[in-house]
Parts: sequence; structure tokens; C-alpha cells
Amino acid sequence: MRIRYVSVALVGASIAALAVTPATASATGLPAPDTDAIRTVQEAALSQGAPGALTRVDDHGTSYRVVSGKADTAAQTRMDTGRRFRTGSVSKTFTSVVVLQLVAEGRIELDAPANEYLPEPLPDHTITVRHLLSHRSGLYDFSNDMFYQTVPGFEAVRNRVFSYQELIDLSTARPLTNTPGAAYSYSNTNFVVLGQLIEQVTGVPLGTHYQERIFTPLNLRNTSYVHPRAAISGSYARGYLRPDDATLPLVDSTEQTVSWAQSAGAVISNAEDLNRYMSALVQGRLVKGDLLEEMMRMVPVNADGSQFYGLGLRARKLSCGVTVYGHTGTMQGYYTYAFTTPDGERSMTSMANTSNNGSVNTTLGATLEASFCGSTPVTTSTKHVSTFYEEIAPGVARH
Repeated sequence: MRIRYVSVALVGASIAALAVTPATASATGLPAPDTDAIRTVQEAALSQGAPGALTRVDDHGTSYRVVSGKADTAAQTRMDTGRRFRTGSVSKTFTSVVVLQLVAEGRIELDAPANEYLPEPLPDHTITVRHLLSHRSGLYDFSNDMFYQTVPGFEAVRNRVFSYQELIDLSTARPLTNTPGAAYSYSNTNFVVLGQLIEQVTGVPLGTHYQERIFTPLNLRNTSYVHPRAAISGSYARGYLRPDDATLPLVDSTEQTVSWAQSAGAVISNAEDLNRYMSALVQGRLVKGDLLEEMMRMVPVNADGSQFYGLGLRARKLSCGVTVYGHTGTMQGYYTYAFTTPDGERSMTSMANTSNNGSVNTTLGATLEASFCGSTPVTTSTKHVSTFYEEIAPGVARH
């Protein structure tokens, strides 16, 4: 394998129907990743408050690696692309894979009421498994209340261990946000329900499914699900959570149970593993045939038609015409983008070790253009994003 390393020098930092389908674009003929543009994006993210950032692109046997800033601000440890981190909602794709494999095995039906598989019923019997996977159930996201105040909310739960049902009950204490199936409304509750559903149907812990169905077959040696253990093992990047009052110091949020998220966000991984995983996913090595088509059948979820959602999978249409598939992730202290081309031949993962900072999250997303569209100009801004929403508490406006 040919490896290309790129280190970034920074002042004060270490070196380092309307559906999109899998056939709409191909990796063939894409320009090479623009590592200078990736570097520019990372520099902008650091100027906006991220302690560090990493990007790894794997393309037909060539690996491009760009790093900036610090993995640990106290120890002044430089960032590198091999470090593990909390992937946040990228975890939802792993949960979706398990559900769809169970569908393939005849143990679950996509369009059956979810209540057929749950120990305690949801308030509306018309909510289907498909509604949960596609964020169309209308179930209120309990994290809106839990993290209405970012740091106090986090500190209140960072060492808590919840059952699935406790979290679901927090959601169902509120009315549905829409009629099931009527509208896309991102909610972590959907994937908490799916975690409970998997364990109820099989009698096997979710982590065992991840390990046996995904981690081991793909040799993802740096990927794990350790809930409810709070530590990250091996070489990892520390996470830093910005308070709602941005003048206050960042909070080290690395150690946490992530029990509030579980099947919606508790997977730990690194860039190499996520790239291998996303490639394998779209190439049909985990979900096959018609079910993979179902997973990758996308509907628009934003006004300009550039962002889409399928079954536990996102898609982004980029300026050069390619549509890439994967997921974004937010966990306290971490932003992640993990995407691949429709043929899985080029995959990219970017991470910045902060969160509750919309400017950093928006800027980091520009690594998609640099990685998949090459020399296409990448626009970054050092201006603060006035209002933003996150996958944690997605109904709460942040400033």
C-alpha cells in the first residue's frame, strides 16, 4: 500500500421519489484528495476552538493523512490519525446493520409494528421498524431535555447507567412530534428503541452483535462498544466539550459511560476502521441485495436537497456531483464525519475533538469537498455560527 503523510504546522499547536440511489455517482474519475484544502479546513477549525483535528482518506490502496493540533491539551500530545475516539451517531449505522441482518434472517420485518418486538409498547402501534430506522416515528428525543444546558446536563449523566426502558420512558412522557411516517425528525430515541428491540428479539447483548456481525468479520481492531465502561483504551484523542457560555474553559469529557446514547451513539473507533467499515457496508459485505438498496434509498432532509437520509445512513451530494454515504457523529467532546463513495473505493473520516461548537462542526464538514472533489475550492469561515443544532439534543437551538 502506498501511504501519503501530510503534517500541518500551526502557530501554537503541534505538527501534525426525489431519491438518491447508489447508482447516482461513481468514484471512478474523481480527482485526488486535496490535502492542502484539508489542511486549510483543519486550521480554520482550530482557530474556531477545536484543540485538534484529523482526516484520513483511503482511496484504491493509497492513504492520505492530515493532522492538526492536540490530542491531549494537558499533556500537549499531538494529534495523529491512528487515535481512537467516540464516534457518536456514526454508531447508528452499526445498529442499522444489525437490524437489517435480522430482517434478512427472518427475525424482524421492516414494516411490522415495532411493538411486536418490544417488552413494553410504544404509545402508537403504527410505529414500524422502518419508521425508527428512518427517523420518522415521531418519538420525542429525550436528549432535548437532558442536555438543554450542555455542560450541567452532561455532568449529571456522564457516570449514569440507564436501561433502554428508562430512556424510552423519558421520551414517551412527551407527545409524539408528528404522525408516524409523516415526516423526518431526527431523534436519538429511535435508535435507543432499536437497541432494546435487538436485545429483546435475540436475547443477546447489543455489543455481542456488533462484535460478531461487524467488528470481527471486518477485522476492526480499534472499534469497540464498551458501554457502560467510561474509559477509552489504547491510543485515543481526548474530547473537550464547550460550555454554552463560550467564554468559559473547555470541559474534558473523555471519560463517560455514554449510557444516555447506547445503541444511538456509544461506539468507539478510529479513522482507519471507519473507512474500512463504510467501504464494506456500501459494497454489500454486511447488508446484501434488496436490503442494502433499502438502506441506501435516500430522501432529502434539508431545503436545498444536498443532504439525505435512508435507513440509519446519511448521504451528501457534493459540488462535483458525487453523492457520498455514511453518517455524521456528535458525542460530548467529538465531531465526526465518516463517508464513502457509492462503490466504496474512496472513504474519508474526519474528527475534531470538541463539540457544542457549530462553527467547528460546519467547518469540519468541508473536508468532504476536499477529500472527494479534490481541487474544488473549499470555503471556510472563522465567523461564529449564530444558531446551530446538533445530533445531541437536536431540537435545542445553540448559539
